[in-house]
Amino acid sequence: MADIFLIGIRFALYADLMLLTGLAAFPLHALRGGERQDPAVIRALSAPQSWLAVLGLIASFIGMAALTASMQGVALLAVDPAMLMTLVRETDVGTAWLVRMAALGMALAAAAQLGKRPTAAAATIVIAGSTALATLVWAGHAGASEGLTGAIHRLSDALHMIAAAVWLGALGAFLILLRRRGGIASTQPALMVRSLDRFARVGTVCVPVIAATGLINTQIIVGSNNIGRALTAPYGQLLAIKLLFFGVMLALAAANRWRLTPALTGEHIAPAAARRAIRQSLTIEMLAAATILALVAWLGTLEPLPV
Repeated sequence: MADIFLIGIRFALYADLMLLTGLAAFPLHALRGGERQDPAVIRALSAPQSWLAVLGLIASFIGMAALTASMQGVALLAVDPAMLMTLVRETDVGTAWLVRMAALGMALAAAAQLGKRPTAAAATIVIAGSTALATLVWAGHAGASEGLTGAIHRLSDALHMIAAAVWLGALGAFLILLRRRGGIASTQPALMVRSLDRFARVGTVCVPVIAATGLINTQIIVGSNNIGRALTAPYGQLLAIKLLFFGVMLALAAANRWRLTPALTGEHIAPAAARRAIRQSLTIEMLAAATILALVAWLGTLEPLPV
């Protein structure tokens, strides 16, 4: 039960921090300067940001308390505060936690300024969110790596998560803009098409970064010579499922780019039907992404190779 709880906290942190970072990054790479000042766009995309920052702070605090409880072998509510403070002050995980809490505090302050200074505030949230995401590497296999290999592993893992955050945040942003009630896609179809097209270019950067850093991480954790052994253990099997869902996301992204997005302005498909089709595709893609994050949260608690 404790493992399930820790996996749940890890999943919540991954999902929350990636959405926080990715939603803030979306207007910077997918919208034009004037569009970033559009009140309707600002209201739609900034509404979740404060809540995501607050939820990140709460999940981070619970996660540190849960880690302390696991180390003490006690229930969460029975954690010794002195032990918690020792873990925070004297370990790399504790230092990373302090940095994450400070970064999330910065993101929360910036979120309050999105209505007044949307571009500057969004850029601040991206920096703070990326920093918070990077601290999560100390809670997984990368945190246990040492020396130059450890530094490369942590850098690769951080880049992997930030690139994934840009992709996940864009999915969330498109679903917000395309929602049936209150979405702006129906009133500003040109903005929707343009943002989809602009993100497609960003996606061509995100996908190679995710793939390359994933290969680096797998090589460091498992090693190419041990792939066969890894597949006999839960770690390798879950990793294979993760790759399968990544392939599903790539296929859906390609369909969105080459078939559904052009249909938004096509003559033979009603715009409403095209919006509905792309909304359904993005929803499935988001569910696939959520499944991947759940698998990543689980993988971080497993031994890569069978004993």
